[in-house]
Amino acid sequence: MSEYKVQDFKFGQPRWCPGCGDHSFLGALHKAMSELGVAPHMTAVISGIGCSSRLPYYMNTYGFHTIHGRAAAIATGVKIANPELTVWQVSGDGDGLAIGGNHFIHAVRRNIDLNMILLNNRIYGLTKGQYSPTSARGFVSKSSPYGTVEDPFTPAELCFGARGRFFARCVATDMPVAVECLKAAAQHKGAAVTEVLQNCVIFNNGTHESVYNKEGRAKNSIHLVHGQPMLFGENNEFGLMQEGFGLKVVKIGENGVTEKDILVHDAHCVDTTLHLKLALMQGPDFPIALGVIRDVDAPTYNDSIYEQIEEVKKMKKYHNFAELLATNETWEIK
Repeated sequence: MSEYKVQDFKFGQPRWCPGCGDHSFLGALHKAMSELGVAPHMTAVISGIGCSSRLPYYMNTYGFHTIHGRAAAIATGVKIANPELTVWQVSGDGDGLAIGGNHFIHAVRRNIDLNMILLNNRIYGLTKGQYSPTSARGFVSKSSPYGTVEDPFTPAELCFGARGRFFARCVATDMPVAVECLKAAAQHKGAAVTEVLQNCVIFNNGTHESVYNKEGRAKNSIHLVHGQPMLFGENNEFGLMQEGFGLKVVKIGENGVTEKDILVHDAHCVDTTLHLKLALMQGPDFPIALGVIRDVDAPTYNDSIYEQIEEVKKMKKYHNFAELLATNETWEIK
């Protein structure tokens, strides 16, 4: 049992709009950290710019509120400089996937041991309501008054395309699954991306309405658990089966379908094919996948770089700057 309590990680009074999903997520993060058992002084929270990026102010840990889109770059430096720290990177969909998109994909590709949180409300909230990289085609906003003509990023698709080894998704208002995902991300060794679905009550309220309350999640989502059959519905009356190269929704008991016919979730499968299909599901025909969708082991950048340094040091005749100078030709100036 962890020696830490939720209160050990709390600091200050959050200054977000009443009803903002950031409040709920902050509570889940505090709880996850308390259960992980990592000391506050061994934890760092790095953010960029945006409503979500105020989060380090409310953590009793090390924290750094950096510049727009650069959270992943700064978090990388923190982890490489002090690999013993548990590093959390917090970004919104604009900060993380627009100006910070290049840093995002390369942090994932390099498999740096970061817990990368993407708070996705499909809008720029801090700058007052422009469409973001995750806003749907046709979305009307201050910067797209006639509807955006762009197709959005799907964070999971971007993560997997960058060779991501961990991807989870939760809803800000669903603390049990949010804590489950955050703890799994922290325990995963490597770049762990957790997408948090949240509403911006001022500029994009209701964007995740189908799964934002308990009743909606029971009807419109599926909670994936490694090793468990992919069942969903208010009474687990529906399930997922494979149909050709795709998936189909079936009802238990109809057409001879039993629970034995339902796919079993394998989060550790190296191949991304099924993980991507699960992550891309959307209503009304399919449930939205929540929980840990992918969790695969692979060498991390930070471990590999330190291993390389040790290997190179063994091959060198010098081990400090003074010895380096002594290995080269020298002059004495008179």
